[in-house]
Amino acid sequence: MSKPKAGFYWCASCGGCEESVVDLAEDLIAVVTAIDFVFFPCAMDFKREDVEAMKDGEIAVCFINGAVRSSEQFEMVELLRKKSQLIIAYGSCAHMGGIPGLANLYDLESILKRVYTETESTDNPSGTRPLPQTTVPGGKLTLPTLDESVKSLDQVIPVDYYIPGCPPPTPLLKAAVEAVLSGKLPPKGTVLAPDIALCKECPRIDSKPEDLAIKAFKRPHEIDIDPEKCLLAQGLLCLGPGTRSGCGAACIKGNMPCTGCLGPVSRVHDHGGATMAALASLLEATEEDQIVSAIESVPDPVGTFYRYGVPGSLLFRKHTTSGNGGH
Repeated sequence: MSKPKAGFYWCASCGGCEESVVDLAEDLIAVVTAIDFVFFPCAMDFKREDVEAMKDGEIAVCFINGAVRSSEQFEMVELLRKKSQLIIAYGSCAHMGGIPGLANLYDLESILKRVYTETESTDNPSGTRPLPQTTVPGGKLTLPTLDESVKSLDQVIPVDYYIPGCPPPTPLLKAAVEAVLSGKLPPKGTVLAPDIALCKECPRIDSKPEDLAIKAFKRPHEIDIDPEKCLLAQGLLCLGPGTRSGCGAACIKGNMPCTGCLGPVSRVHDHGGATMAALASLLEATEEDQIVSAIESVPDPVGTFYRYGVPGSLLFRKHTTSGNGGH
């Protein structure tokens, strides 16, 4: 009996999701024994033509990580959707847009100008930029074009399941593979992680006061963090109350606040808005000057509350009057 075929592909990402596969350690042997990887360009020598030659639906499951922005990424995820029975958005970038999604706070032209002209280390007086097509003595060279907007995977193709995290915790990956192999999968559209707020499972939950009141938010480098006390009670911006569990509270066990990479629980439609509202309700500020001071203690509200999810949020991107709005 042949093993089910699987694929693993990356789009706009850092490579951490691929590292999480390696982090399976000895469990990786069990995975590669049970699954036949037929497309995993980061790890093995596969080509686009290999996928194109497959029958539609030949791949049992394909894990796709990274946000989608380039023309090549649009083409590849659409091709993999056609060739796969199941598509799993793997990691924060595919799930919600991730760190690359913060680029939606700027228009494409300003990003290109900054990168190729304005950075302090750039020496490019002629303003040269990569072109979609360039003629050279041996023929024509082509590069992918960039869309005006960064998109989460489900804004481009239908997605069957999601594994959240930056990167996804290995127990979630292992459980997902086991569910696919057994056929015991939840309804499509499910996020394959516990549907409970991280705060409920936090190892410091017993130290959280019942009536928590914060006068101003602090950043980790500004205080000597107590390793036993609730981080919120210390005035730190911990997004645990509005973030899905499933990570084992890794950051909190490292004495750092949760940054929200696993995204919201199912009852929340806008992760950033929900966590912002939850933490704002804890502020002990009634006078205007107190409120202003508290707001100013958060130097980057969008980067704090929407760090992993601008494309998948109600914000989506900064409004601009130029451009066509994207793919």
